[in-house]
Amino acid sequence: MWRKKKNKIGLALGSGSARGWAHIGAIEAIEEAGITIHCVAGTSIGAFVGALYATGDLASLKEFALQMDWKKVISYFDVVFPKSGFMDGKKVHDLFSIHTDAKTFDDFKIPVKMIATNLKNGNKVVIDSGNIIEGIRASVSVPGVFTPVKRGDKWLVDGGLVDPVPVSTVREMGADFVIAVDLNSDLVSRDYKSVKKSKKEKMPSKKRNELITHISAQYNSAGKAVKSKINHWFASSAKSPNIIDVMGTSLGIMQEQISRINLAMDPPDILIQPRLGDLKMFDFDQAERSILEGYNQAKVQIDNIKSVL
Repeated sequence: MWRKKKNKIGLALGSGSARGWAHIGAIEAIEEAGITIHCVAGTSIGAFVGALYATGDLASLKEFALQMDWKKVISYFDVVFPKSGFMDGKKVHDLFSIHTDAKTFDDFKIPVKMIATNLKNGNKVVIDSGNIIEGIRASVSVPGVFTPVKRGDKWLVDGGLVDPVPVSTVREMGADFVIAVDLNSDLVSRDYKSVKKSKKEKMPSKKRNELITHISAQYNSAGKAVKSKINHWFASSAKSPNIIDVMGTSLGIMQEQISRINLAMDPPDILIQPRLGDLKMFDFDQAERSILEGYNQAKVQIDNIKSVL
């Protein structure tokens, strides 16, 4: 039976915080197979990785990610009190700029779109022009963690609230074959209680103390009172998880449910789902494992991709 060959391949990179390093591995497997990506749409961490892929600087990001340890992770915590989020995200500019000189969407080698959410009405906002870093900042602005971004007359937050895996946007970009990477497929299925009790999954006290010290150092004038309050925020117990775990896990569960609905209504041609549900929001120091999982899950799909190209 004759089948029309697919000519324009689009990549939809989903949200997922620290699990987003898996996008690097998935893209590597696709490129290694000689498959050309013609356009990219990304949500949250997917927008960040997608942007650097589209500037040709993914190798630099991979090298950076593999060198990321916990101390480097907390160095990007630019905490602000008492605004509309813990962090104002200024260091996102630094994080992007160290890898590329690209400034605007016109600098991309292939078309890129980023997904954000209009905080006022909950509508999906597609960003495809202007300053790259502003677009990334809007797309990654997890409510309560990052302060929202003002763009025109809109206040924007994380795109994962409305479209965690932007398949439909990639189709709108003209792709007739869509490869999607979903990072939230196994969050609900995990045993949350067992994860919380696992020594490997708890934020080690050393990590927690380093984070508290880093944040407190930015507010020396407030002294012990602030440090005590921060310590209370990040403390976990057998009865309750800490505030970061609550926000991160809740957002992930919500995004998984939205993704299931969206992917059922508008399924991609190829769906890659790295199994990284045990990683928490800020586990960016787990890059080696995440990249490898993304690579392996994409690798098993290569024959399926090539069969229709």
